[in-house]
Amino acid sequence: MSSADPVPVLPGPDGQSPASPAPQATKALVAFGPASVLVPPPGDTATFPALQAEIRQLARDHHAVILSHSYERPEIQDVADHVGDSLRLSRLAASAPESTIVFCGVSFMAETAKILSPDKRVLLPDLAAGCSLADSITVEQLRAWKAEHPGAVVVSYVNTTAAVKAESDYCCTSSNARAVINAIPADRQILFLPDMFLGLWLQRVTGRKLSIWLGECHVHAGIRASDVEQWHRELPAAELLIHPECGCTSQVLEAAGDDVHILSTEGMVTYAQGSSAEAFLIATETGILHRLKQMAPGKRFVPVNPEAVCQYMKLTTLEKVRDSLRLGVHEIHVPAETATLARLALERMIAIS
Repeated sequence: MSSADPVPVLPGPDGQSPASPAPQATKALVAFGPASVLVPPPGDTATFPALQAEIRQLARDHHAVILSHSYERPEIQDVADHVGDSLRLSRLAASAPESTIVFCGVSFMAETAKILSPDKRVLLPDLAAGCSLADSITVEQLRAWKAEHPGAVVVSYVNTTAAVKAESDYCCTSSNARAVINAIPADRQILFLPDMFLGLWLQRVTGRKLSIWLGECHVHAGIRASDVEQWHRELPAAELLIHPECGCTSQVLEAAGDDVHILSTEGMVTYAQGSSAEAFLIATETGILHRLKQMAPGKRFVPVNPEAVCQYMKLTTLEKVRDSLRLGVHEIHVPAETATLARLALERMIAIS
């Protein structure tokens, strides 16, 4: 964007009615998947308590805080100091007194933590822990897309690399994406990336016409409306909680209307805790079931697709967390200029949410 056409500083929704600019052409979808990812076996659960005790002691010795995403293995979540979504964890890391952050998640999450905590050491237990959604757009592709739409406001989902965040005007999470879109003046074109299902849902709930990059999370894209319909027939009284990245979101909304809850991972936990329902159908990565059962005990949580498993998330094991603390591997670095620009996009998002 040119200096004559600056990014607006937005305190919140401007109250104007949504504009509807003509839809823009989007890029061709590139399929990504973890076919080559070798996931370690579960291991001997009898060894977990000793390993977890060793990890906690190493964390104390190295003045470290352990963070785990809700999609990680149960034993990883249980050893962590904090469990949640990527942005919540990064914000906790920034305010934590510890000088070292062990991020049990995927690479873009560790990068985000480093961007928000530049003076802290950030460790990722397995460098192979990537993200099919983050990989669905490169910084070169984003620069080319921006060049085709000069003056457009770029909103990037937090599931992106640091380099892509640095080329963005705003970041967003699934929980605050609607607020970010609503905060942008109605006369501005918005390039939304990289998740097409989240983008389509945002168009529906905001009334804005977005130019949407056709990327996807291979796990969420694989959750189909037929999966939801089957379980709805078997558990008609269960409440349906769907992550907006899911490929079934638009179809289910058309069929169910308001009889469905589109929620982020953190939103699912909060909703389940406060709901009077006894059973829930969960449409997201299955790792969240462990946390849901812990945070809302006595309630039943059923995955609409039991095969919705992110192999990248499951690369992290207790042994790798232990070795990360022992050996200081693998430390995440973000170039200073990239971090400065990416931090601006993140801080704009935080100011709105």
